[in-house]
Amino acid sequence: MNIESSAVAPSPPVEGAPPALPPLTQGTASPRMQWAIALIAAVGLLASGLLWQKVASIQEQLARQSADSGAQATEARATARQAQALAMETAAKLAVTEARLSEVSMQRTQLEELMQSLSRSRDENLVVDIESSVRLAQQQAQLTGSLEPLLAALKSADLRVTRAAQPRLTPLQRAIARDVARIKATALADTPALLIKLDELVLLADDLPIANAVAATRANESLKRKPEETVTSWWVRLGLLVRDEVRSLVRVSRIEEPEAALLSPEQSFFLRENLKLKLLNARLGLLSRQIDSVRSDLATASVSLGRYFDASSRRTQTAVTLLQQVQTQLKALELPRVDDTLAALSTAAAGR
Repeated sequence: MNIESSAVAPSPPVEGAPPALPPLTQGTASPRMQWAIALIAAVGLLASGLLWQKVASIQEQLARQSADSGAQATEARATARQAQALAMETAAKLAVTEARLSEVSMQRTQLEELMQSLSRSRDENLVVDIESSVRLAQQQAQLTGSLEPLLAALKSADLRVTRAAQPRLTPLQRAIARDVARIKATALADTPALLIKLDELVLLADDLPIANAVAATRANESLKRKPEETVTSWWVRLGLLVRDEVRSLVRVSRIEEPEAALLSPEQSFFLRENLKLKLLNARLGLLSRQIDSVRSDLATASVSLGRYFDASSRRTQTAVTLLQQVQTQLKALELPRVDDTLAALSTAAAGR
């Protein structure tokens, strides 16, 4: 590189200025400049190389980071797909779990309902069983005329209710206690004594005088001498005989019931037999504990005694007295009813 210097006129020196440097010559300044330029070029080249190397490393690093980022992105996408699949699987499992939970909840509800139904069924079976046993005991008591079967059934029912320990059966327990107390306080009539009185009435039926029957001749009167036997005149004796015959043809008596006056001897026989049949029916009804039938038969027999038989006769009066005693004692034959217990059983069976 050649530097040409032009001749310049020197300027006059200024006062107080520093002294001017001597000008460089071509021979002395050129190598230095060349070395400086070369040094600068070398430094620039070195710097460029370093810069290029740094850029290359940066590019390599960027490429490596880009590759890592791509791998990470690929891995992230794979992980995302796995996470999505896992989420879907978890959602499916959650749906299955919810379905099973709902099924378990439904089964639990059904189990609770079944337990309640079993509990109600047990109580209902207990109530039905107690009701059937009480009704059967009541029928046995009516057939036998004894209160022991009914008392035993009520005590057994009270014990079973106590063991069940159900609060809704408490009214039933109170009703059973009331019925037991009422049964224990009841006094029953003597059935064998009533049967004996009915047998006496049947025996008296053959000897009861009919209201329109002719008075029988007394035995002591037959032993007395007749008036015609004391009279010596035959025509007076004949007149007395005629008078007695006329008196026997006509009889005056007071009959309250017109039906009794119209009875024939054959009808009186059937009347006695009908009376005995009514009394025997009443006896059979008493043995079978058919109290209503016994009352009906005895009422019919009482009407027959008052309408067709002689009320002034002692035998008729005795029969009427016996019949009234039997009718009075029939009221004591009625067994006490367990209506409170049956009503409580009906209420418990209805679930109220």
